[in-house]
Amino acid sequence: MDYKIDILRVIDNNIKVNGWALPKDRNKTADFKILDNNKKEYPFELVRQKRLDIIEFYKIDNDETNYGFDITFEINKDEEYTLLIIADNKTTKYKLSRKIVHKFNSFSYRKKQKMIEFFNIDMIKRAFKFLTTEGIKAFITKTKKKVESFSVEYDYDEWYKLTKTKEEEIERQKKEYKNDFNTLPLFSIVIPIYNTKRVFLKKLFYSILNQTYQNFEVLIADATDYTKTNNKPKDYINDLNDDRIKIKILNENKTISENTNEALKMAKGDYIILVDHDDELTLDALYECAKVINENENVSFIYSDEDKVDMSDSSYFEPSFKPDFNLDMFLSVNYICHLSCIKKQLVDELINKYGKFERENFNGAQDYDLYLRIINLLIDKNELHNIKHIPKVLYHWRCHNESTSKNVNSKTYAFESGKRALLDFYKNTKMKFGQIKNVVDGFSKGTYKAVYEKIQNEPLISIIIPNKDHIDDLDLCINSLKKSIYKNYEIIIIENNSTEDKTFDYYKKIENNNIKIVYYDGIFNYSKINNSGVKEAKGDYLLLLNNDTEMINENSIEEMMCYVMREDVAIVGSKLLYKDDTIQHAGVIIGFGGIAGHTFINQYSNASTYMNRANIIQDLNAVTAACLMIKKSIFEKLGGFSEELGVAFNDIDLCMKVRKEKYLVVYNPYSSFYHYESKSRGLEDNEEKIKRFNKEVAIFLKKWKDIVDKGDEYYNPNLTLRKSDFSLRNLNFEKIGEPYKMDKEIYDIMESL
Repeated sequence: MDYKIDILRVIDNNIKVNGWALPKDRNKTADFKILDNNKKEYPFELVRQKRLDIIEFYKIDNDETNYGFDITFEINKDEEYTLLIIADNKTTKYKLSRKIVHKFNSFSYRKKQKMIEFFNIDMIKRAFKFLTTEGIKAFITKTKKKVESFSVEYDYDEWYKLTKTKEEEIERQKKEYKNDFNTLPLFSIVIPIYNTKRVFLKKLFYSILNQTYQNFEVLIADATDYTKTNNKPKDYINDLNDDRIKIKILNENKTISENTNEALKMAKGDYIILVDHDDELTLDALYECAKVINENENVSFIYSDEDKVDMSDSSYFEPSFKPDFNLDMFLSVNYICHLSCIKKQLVDELINKYGKFERENFNGAQDYDLYLRIINLLIDKNELHNIKHIPKVLYHWRCHNESTSKNVNSKTYAFESGKRALLDFYKNTKMKFGQIKNVVDGFSKGTYKAVYEKIQNEPLISIIIPNKDHIDDLDLCINSLKKSIYKNYEIIIIENNSTEDKTFDYYKKIENNNIKIVYYDGIFNYSKINNSGVKEAKGDYLLLLNNDTEMINENSIEEMMCYVMREDVAIVGSKLLYKDDTIQHAGVIIGFGGIAGHTFINQYSNASTYMNRANIIQDLNAVTAACLMIKKSIFEKLGGFSEELGVAFNDIDLCMKVRKEKYLVVYNPYSSFYHYESKSRGLEDNEEKIKRFNKEVAIFLKKWKDIVDKGDEYYNPNLTLRKSDFSLRNLNFEKIGEPYKMDKEIYDIMESL
């Protein structure tokens, strides 16, 4: 049996164990037991999960068996327990306790385990061979690079405590906040409560009353039925004896939306902040909001990053480090959530238009509905730029047995409310999204996808495919396109210096009214080749496609067209997979590795990536031209590909030119292709190619250095630029927000350009 523990966590005096176990008989699953200190069986909850990543990695034909497990059991404070994993007539024992969980999640333990995995006997043999063949100098250089690239993920709780606002700064803000700002906005903190436990209220109000910025009021709508409970939250709140706190006793629970509306009626502030009754703010949350308001006088809507906090020991986990405002991502999932800060003037406009702030018929997704309507108001006024994101955790979402943050399935009706909220948005927006007939679940619960009506009077698409020999790849690509439900396209193959007779025989065989062969005789230059092909294109839309691609979904082209036809969109990219169904491309982040890089490389296509980002439609700064659709008019307006970038980063440069013109670049994972990368062209594996590559890196970096240094707004400065998996910054190598440090050679080339 193979097995692995992926997650160990203590939540609300429960140990949560998540992982997978794979018996030799792939049709069976492992059994589990928990033993207490006295070796007696102990009760636990088991949820079996499908693990498509394990099925794909082990190439298992049977994809119905649930090899994953999620085990939860209650613990006493210092007790030690034993997890038994039983399969193949064998029992594996795994010790569990609060102390063991803490050790498992520590950076030092993770680093030790990674070192053990890294320095195995095979690696030592390879290192010795390299030393004897390449010499000591090359060995030292390579070893240094290996050590620098060696990356161990921090446990977030440990990382957060290292990076959160220091006590000295907290104290400084408390004393100086009035001098730090030209304007001191009044914040109205709106909190609906219902039978809230005192322990939650204590933590919540400690986090509010100890804010470093003190110009606020707290507005509470208390829906507790005091005839049916001994819990009296109003007594605790009144005992705080703070005249900034106003409480309205409702005597009935009117639903969370109506309760929030009742609290809002008391608001006198300049900005409204929504807080749940059992969560916490960071002590500098209001200060950070005031800072943004002072820096952006017209800001209408502010949101921050957030994480989850455990009830039992106040450990922090599962951070959501978000992008700056990302319209298409928000239409795929409510990634904004907390902390939200809304200008009161905008709230008044919202109420005047819709009659209510939050709407009870969208309960479960009432905040999503609220934000969607706010966005529509800003669309009406052409003011989406007045939405600002604070890339810092300012909100801790309480995770306990009763909270939805622990179990998303506890409010499945919320997902249906989310769909209805999106349909309402599309129905009432002035933005031209195209003909949308429905909203359905995305790849996972809590994510959404708009379903478009079939495109009528299909515009002609010109599919541009450069080629040099490799006719088997090209034939596979063309035959996959024939399966497309979108039929109005032409294929332009740009022949570039093929040498095999069978290649030209193949061209004669396939050339017809819809497939045209054009010739480019110069040396390989991707930009010039494609620019020459576009001159022959008759379509209003271009699909740039590598010859080593194969369309997976028959609706892939239509999925791209539904978005590129929008007025605000210029480019759409697809999800690209290697043949083993791992990700080759799920969008591009500017700054990865110093310039730009693909996201989530080598992760399985069905893997639950960070914030589901590989599997949701979203705006990005760039996508790869291995499969890229663009309006022909915009391609020509921008002068096509920059021909000084003959091999590297020409597609990223094209996207950057599009973004400079304020058009959107959309990544759509529902359009998917296989990409058998680099079959047609070799790698940068000799001195001449490396020299050319470095020059093109320098050309790109000089051209877009300000943007690279500033950072990709669709990423987050707390996340690493050294890897593609959206993991936390490794504080040993990169400070939060600083750009990736390139080799000195690149900067020397830049100076010479």
